Amino acid sequence: MDGTPPALRLFVFHHAGGSHVTYRHWPGLLPERWDVRLLDAPGRGRLGDLPQLDDAGRLADFFLRRLEGELREGPCAFFGHSMGALVAYEMTVQLAAKGGRLPVWLGLSARGAPPARGEERHHHDLPDAELQTHLELLGGTPDEVFDNPDLWALYGPLIRGDMRLVETWRPRPGTPALPVAVSVFGGRQDRSVPPERLAGWARHTERFLGLRVLDGDHFYFQDDPGPLLEWIRRDVAAALDSTAAVSW
Repeated sequence: MDGTPPALRLFVFHHAGGSHVTYRHWPGLLPERWDVRLLDAPGRGRLGDLPQLDDAGRLADFFLRRLEGELREGPCAFFGHSMGALVAYEMTVQLAAKGGRLPVWLGLSARGAPPARGEERHHHDLPDAELQTHLELLGGTPDEVFDNPDLWALYGPLIRGDMRLVETWRPRPGTPALPVAVSVFGGRQDRSVPPERLAGWARHTERFLGLRVLDGDHFYFQDDPGPLLEWIRRDVAAALDSTAAVSW
C-alpha cells in the first residue's frame, strides 16, 4: 500500500494447530484499500520462537497488547476461524469491558456459540490415535503430519495445546451482548459444528448480520476462498455504512 491510510484493517486469526499460512492468499483477494493482517499465535509461524499460550484469555490479551496502537488508528475488523473465532470474540469482549475502541465488524467461522458450561468433550486428552482420527474428520491437517512420527511429535503437542485452549474456555457469566456487527460462517457438511450452534451467536450481539452456510466441511474455504471472501466484503461494507450512519 502507498502512504494513504487504509480504509480498513482486517485482522485474521487462525484455527487450532494452524498459522497464517492457510490464509496467505487472502490479502490479494480482498479490497486493495484494506490492510489485511494475517496473525500468528505464539509458538508457530512467524512467532515460532515464543512459548505457546493455551489459555484463551491470555492469548486474547497477548494480541490486544501487540496490536494496541493499530487498533486505535482507524476502523478495524476481526475474522477468526474455529479457534481463531473464539480468540477474536474474547478480544472483542475484553475491549468492550475496558471501554476500548471496538472493531466495526466481527466474523466468526466454524465455531459454535459459547455453551454456558463450556465444551462437554475434551478431545485434547484423547490418546494419539483417537485424536488423529478426530483431526482427520475435521480436515485441515496435512496427512503427512499423521503418517510421519517425527512430524506428529512436533505438531501433536501444539495441536493439543490449542484444543485445550478451546475446550477449557468458559464464557464469563453475565457478559452483555456485543454492540458490534457480527456475521457467522460455516460449512454445510461440517459435522463438528451444526448450524444450530452457529445460529446461537445471534444471542451474543446486538447487531447480527446473519448466518452464512457455505458448501464444504470444517475447512469449507480451503479449496476456494472466493465465496467466503465475497461475504466478508459485503458484510464489512454493511457494517461500515451502518457505523457511518450512526456517527451522523
